[in-house]
Amino acid sequence: MTAFVIAMDSEAAALTANLGGAVESVEYGRRTVRGTLNGVRTMVVVSGIGKANAAAATQFAIQSGARHIVNTGVCGGIEPGMAPGELYEVSAAVEYDFDLAKINGSAVGVLNERSSPYIAMSVSGNLPSKILATGDHFNDGDGDLPLLVELKAGLRDMEGAAVAHVCETAGIACSALKCVTNIVGASGTAQYAANLSSCIAILTRYFAHFRPPC
Repeated sequence: MTAFVIAMDSEAAALTANLGGAVESVEYGRRTVRGTLNGVRTMVVVSGIGKANAAAATQFAIQSGARHIVNTGVCGGIEPGMAPGELYEVSAAVEYDFDLAKINGSAVGVLNERSSPYIAMSVSGNLPSKILATGDHFNDGDGDLPLLVELKAGLRDMEGAAVAHVCETAGIACSALKCVTNIVGASGTAQYAANLSSCIAILTRYFAHFRPPC
């Protein structure tokens, strides 16, 4: 079974609109929808926003029998030339707000049990791929841009690296697919509000033809 871990109900609609035989429940305080996506048994867990919510929802999905986790939804774009509505896979994710430098001298993003800031994710090759930077704050400015560039991130969100972290620890395959709503330094909050519904429509069309990995 593949499980999709998605932050918001609005984003989850891109999946639930395409599920056959959908059955909805609330489990451990989280909206959960089970059904089939293009013939494959699929579970959707609406995690809530942020890394702690995403990690808890991912662990719940794994314990419910998922053998591949997909994190999907909207994100911010970092690289020049990106445009709202573009779809990307995630090749690797990093928690750019995790910093133990004053304790052990490690680089930003290096988790205490790891030697690299990057958590590798599965890609299909059907879409362009980028590194995803995850942090527990929505930022529509460019204050973090030097760090994000240093980390070679092309996208940023508030959940993806936490999902990847739990999957890596559990030995479960993980992938992510994101649609860009806003570009760094360009009135991101207004862009996000203006482009959210169109990005969800783009994701809905994409998942209408998506076959889950397992």
